[in-house]
Amino acid sequence: MKFRQLSIAGAWEISPALHGDPRGLFTEWYRFDRLAAETGHPLRLAQGNLSVSAKDVVRGIHFADVPPGQAKYVMCTRGAVLDVIVDLRVGSPTFGRSESVLLDDVDRRAVYIGEGLGHGFCALTDDATLTYACSEVYNPTGEHGVHPLDPDLAIEWPTETPQLSARDAAAPTLAEMLAAGRLPDYRACEEYTQSLRAQ
Repeated sequence: MKFRQLSIAGAWEISPALHGDPRGLFTEWYRFDRLAAETGHPLRLAQGNLSVSAKDVVRGIHFADVPPGQAKYVMCTRGAVLDVIVDLRVGSPTFGRSESVLLDDVDRRAVYIGEGLGHGFCALTDDATLTYACSEVYNPTGEHGVHPLDPDLAIEWPTETPQLSARDAAAPTLAEMLAAGRLPDYRACEEYTQSLRAQ
């Protein structure tokens, strides 16, 4: 299992070792000790999610209030997606920047998305299936979105016909969320991460 820290602090790409033969395949897709060694604290597994999307579906950009935020460990178990991480932490050196990782059922890569970061993806195949391990349970009053097609985010989604949910289509822009004071604060996110490391 190899970890690669992305250009946005708090986000990693994880590439597992694949062991295959004519019978099939085996891999360790998650190791709590290896992830904790990279991030400096363990991922508290509070909820597991699974989403299935048709080709050209775009979901996101979603994030949660910090504290406690919601860290995610995401992998694609069927098909392929372009997974996108956006730095929404006001005051961060990479605020507003995004980075993408191809997740599919061939290389079996995963991404870890720390608290305060935004997450979205575009399904590249029909029945693209993502599995999420989340650090906190769903909290409808503490979870928000930024419009995934906001030009200020400049995300190059790999589709000419993005399919959005009603919620995502109605999401405010980054500038609107910033003006309303509804984005995570970088310093608060750092302090919360430090508190996790101290536990």
